[in-house]
Amino acid sequence: MVEDNETLADGLSSILRSSGYAVDVVRDGASADAVTATETFDLVILDLNLPEMGGLQVLRAMRARQDKAAVLILTARGTTEERVKGLDLGADDYMTKPFDVSELEARVRVLLRRRAGLHSSSVQYGNVSLDLTSRTFSADGVLIDLPARELGILEVLFMRAGKVVPKDAIIQSLAGFDDDLSANAIEQYVSRLRKRLGPYGLTVRTARGIGYYLDKAAEPA
Repeated sequence: MVEDNETLADGLSSILRSSGYAVDVVRDGASADAVTATETFDLVILDLNLPEMGGLQVLRAMRARQDKAAVLILTARGTTEERVKGLDLGADDYMTKPFDVSELEARVRVLLRRRAGLHSSSVQYGNVSLDLTSRTFSADGVLIDLPARELGILEVLFMRAGKVVPKDAIIQSLAGFDDDLSANAIEQYVSRLRKRLGPYGLTVRTARGIGYYLDKAAEPA
């Protein structure tokens, strides 16, 4: 999130974190440019009126680097000309302040779903389904209760079911700048997750030296 209004940035980032997202906040355009050049993000919520470097400059630089992160412009500048300019420069969505938080959350879900190549708010793999709106897993209509970290890992793997997800990508998806989440901790969470998924016919396989991927468990002999 790139927002120089501290109250808004703190409040909105807190709401998004409570919904299970890892959120990093920077408060000026130059910092946004630097961090998007060195880190990989799924989504950037970008204000336009920023100190040091304007939001449109940040967006232009991101797209010049072929940065594929979804960009949601969130700004007080709401003229048609501004909207067209932002979208033409590569923004995926545009919202004006003041805004409704529930609508913002819905747009965030849509952008993340679109970035993952999904066309529905529900993802099915084997006997288990993920509801992207409520961020819940179920099997045959029965909810699967998972601790927050394990739920986050399973969600990352589910969104790329069958594909290997590097450990670093999992850590980036779950942790902000200030969070201490190591590769060893991921291994422990994955080990617990395997035990929880066993009864539902799924498992997490290890791609040695790379990461993990979701797979259907072998049928018992």
